[in-house]
Amino acid sequence: MPSDLELIEALKQVIDPELMVNIVDLGLVYSVNHADGKVTVEMTLTSPACPAGPQIVQQARMALERLEGVTEATITLTMSPPWTPDRMTDDAKDQLGIF
Repeated sequence: MPSDLELIEALKQVIDPELMVNIVDLGLVYSVNHADGKVTVEMTLTSPACPAGPQIVQQARMALERLEGVTEATITLTMSPPWTPDRMTDDAKDQLGIF
């Protein structure tokens, strides 16, 4: 089974197509849990009506399931707590020109 760091690195490969920043640095990933080859991710979107939501969820699942030792990845969307720009890393803020 991949380490926590390897799971997060896989999720960093998923880019929000509207903002062109990865979902981890955007602060969209709330939790990642794993046991017996199964990974569960709780995450959010930048808005409830995000048109890229289905694409982001599918790409996150696929990124995790490509890892050796992961047999199944489940992505659960939540809007609580709602996402805010405060959740972004400094790198993401720099990429978006937010100071």
